[in-house]
Parts: sequence; structure tokens; C-alpha cells
Amino acid sequence: MANQRLYFIGAGGIGMANLVRYYLLRGAEVAGYDRTPSALTDALGKEGARIVFDDDPELIGEPWRDAGNTLVVRTPAVPESNRQLRWFRDHGFRIVKRAELLGEITRHRKGICVAGSHGKTTTSSMIANILRHTHEGCNAFLGGILRNINSNFVSAPQSPWAVIEADEYDRSFHHLSPFIAVVTSTDPDHLDIYGDEAGFLEGFARFTELVEPGGTLIVHTGLKLKPRVRRGVDVVSYSGGSEGDWHASDVRYGDGELRLTITGPGVEIGDISLGVPVEINIDNAVAAAAAATLAGATPQDIRRGLEEFQGAKRRFEIWDDGKDGTPVLIDDYAHSPNEVKASIESVKRLYPGRRLSVVFQPHLYTRTRDFAPEFAAALSAADEVIMPEIYPAREQPIPGVDSGLIMKDVKCESKRLIERKDLLNLIKNSNFDILMTLGAADIDRLLPDIQHILKGKITPVGEGA
Repeated sequence: MANQRLYFIGAGGIGMANLVRYYLLRGAEVAGYDRTPSALTDALGKEGARIVFDDDPELIGEPWRDAGNTLVVRTPAVPESNRQLRWFRDHGFRIVKRAELLGEITRHRKGICVAGSHGKTTTSSMIANILRHTHEGCNAFLGGILRNINSNFVSAPQSPWAVIEADEYDRSFHHLSPFIAVVTSTDPDHLDIYGDEAGFLEGFARFTELVEPGGTLIVHTGLKLKPRVRRGVDVVSYSGGSEGDWHASDVRYGDGELRLTITGPGVEIGDISLGVPVEINIDNAVAAAAAATLAGATPQDIRRGLEEFQGAKRRFEIWDDGKDGTPVLIDDYAHSPNEVKASIESVKRLYPGRRLSVVFQPHLYTRTRDFAPEFAAALSAADEVIMPEIYPAREQPIPGVDSGLIMKDVKCESKRLIERKDLLNLIKNSNFDILMTLGAADIDRLLPDIQHILKGKITPVGEGA
């Protein structure tokens, strides 16, 4: 492995970057391509990866032009028209998807794989934060930046455990071999891949079949999913309420804290103060406690990991708590109707009686088309909704599908459709009590400017100024 060379096409993606880091630490020579520079590609460059930002095949470094000693790794987000990808195909290189490489890792370690249409990033990050302080530690490949370590990768080369966020997009999680699997939710998504809800549930059922004999499937109560586990696999249920083999009780809010007791078979961990005290994290914490216990964590390890958990970036990340009299600013990656609903409900519970303004940028034309009424219903719980145009990501426009498809059914006291380039000026000329940015698009790139505007420190210098 020390002499192996890898070339990552889409190296700056959050899911690719942890693999780049894993192989750099194992002594491999790593290079790659990404469309644009970012803080993440800057960090990878400092860590030893050679990344270029033009898909011209001439920019592929000489050491990585040897098909016999270079593995090419791609993300599904990269189109087949990418010139470097075509060059590697034309010259006979072995090309694998990111998920296939993760699958190889789970076959050499005990994989703790967390799947779900929402909750998987936070849950896998909680598990990693618990296990990284245990005797065995863990490796972790996360879909978000764990703020405790400011990285999406946890390294413990000698540990048998690998925590992996199991992505359902493009059926990627079917490449994994979990020893412990968690299913947090099965709300339909990616219907461009799965066709309909039945196809989506079938995809998750197939994932449950992959749990290795002797392992455990941990599944949230109340899901439509019908697991299909192999003989020798235990099935354990959980919830953030009173149901399930693992569950929460004695949940209390006060003084900015959320305290609870987590109970499982033969285990009770009382009066935990969640490090990120929002209601949606109760379920995630119970699932993390169940998985970490199966991986050998003690109740003391679990308490420490959950209480010290700072959250994953863009997962209910509080940029400004408003204690200095400025507006509260919160960012959350919520991009499905149920996630949006849960995020808004959490803010309403944390800040009762206060006015909530939401900036929501829809992500993907297909998702907007398939779930517009559900998004509208979820957003209607806010006091104000501001909605830029759809962020297309990998998709081409669909006739008749735009942000107005959602907004027309939003029922709240104030709602505005705007162009993204005008967002900063709108914020500059508006008054807010609580402002929350939601979605899987790129609104987070504007957060430093938004924060400065809300604090009244500077005139916006970014887009839309």
C-alpha cells in the first residue's frame, strides 16, 4: 500500500476527502482533480495531495499516468464527459467509485455503517466522537466536518473499527459490508435513482442484507422498511421516545441545555447533557449510544462523547447564539421535507415565541419536483421564508420546475422569491430575530458575510454586494 498511487476525480467532495486523507496517512501517493478550489482542497494540498482544478488530461502528474500502478477513484457527481475521466478510461486504468473503495475498507475492518435519508451524518459523527476516546479508537469516514477535530476523517490505524456514513445515492451503500449497521430513516429521496418509494425501500432492504453474520442491525422504530438480515444477525430497535430496545427518557430543556437518560439492554446512562442541544439529536444520540456500546464503549465513554460533541459543520450549526443582542444565526444541511420540518420545530422549541426567518435554497430539480408540496408544508411553520433559485448540482433544468413550485404553497406571514446574487443585499436591508439557512446547496459559502452583516461589522464583500 505504501507505494500505491491513487488519483481522485472529485477530490474536494466531502465524501472523497476522507479517503484522500486515509490513503495519505497510509503512505500512498495521492493526486486528483476538482472543479473549484475550496477550504477543503486547500487543506488536502497542505496534507500532501496534489490537486488540479482543470480537467485537462495534460495536468495529470507523470507518476499517476502509469495504469499498472495507479487506482482511479471517482464520485458519481462527476459527469462522464470529464476529460480526465475519459483519458483514464481510454488508457485502460482501473476506475472505481468512492463507494467501492469504502467497501474494500469495510471488508478489512469491522464497519459501523450508518444509513438513512436524514440523520446519518450526525449519528455517524456522534459514534466517531465516542469511539475515538476509547481504548481501541476508530477510523471514521464522515459526510461532514466533525467540529471537535475540524476534519471529516478520524484515524486510528490499529483499530478494528471503521465508522462510515453509508450513502444511499446511486445505491452506493450496496458496496459496503457492515458489521454494525444503523438505519435512521427511510423517507423517500433520490427518486431519479430509485423510481418510487417502493424502489427506495427495496434499496434499504438490500442494505440490511449486507450485515455480516455475528453483527447487528440497529433500526429506528416505525419505519416502513422490512429488514432482510442474514442468519446470525441481531436486529435491535431504537427511538428518541419511549419505544425500542434502546430509547430515551427524562428529557428536559432549560438554560440552553437538553438533558436526557438513554436506556438499552442492561445499560442506563442518566442525565446526559447533549453537546448540541436540539430535539432532532435525541434520536441520533440513542442510535450512537447503541452502536458504540456494541463496539465496546462504556457508559462513561458514551457520556463523554455525547456531552463533548460539538456537532458536524452544517448540521444545526449555531453561528451566532444572539447573546450579545444580535440576531441568532443557525445553518443546517436539511434538504428533505422531514429534515426541514424537524429543524424548524427544533428552533421553535429552543426559542419559543421568537420570530424565525428561513433562507431555503432547494437542491436538485428532481427533488423539488417530487416533493414540492411536502417542502411547502414544512416551511410554512416558519414566520418568514426567503427562497433563491434551485441549486442544480449534477442536474439539468426540468421545464416547469423552479423554486416557485414550492413557494406558491408556502403559508406564512412573509415569503419572498429572490435571486441568489441578491441575498446579501436583502439581508443587509432587513431586520431579523432568528435567521436560519437551510439546504444542501451552497448557501453556506455566504455565511461569513451573513454573520458580519448581522453583527453590523462590515459592508458585505461577497456575492450580491
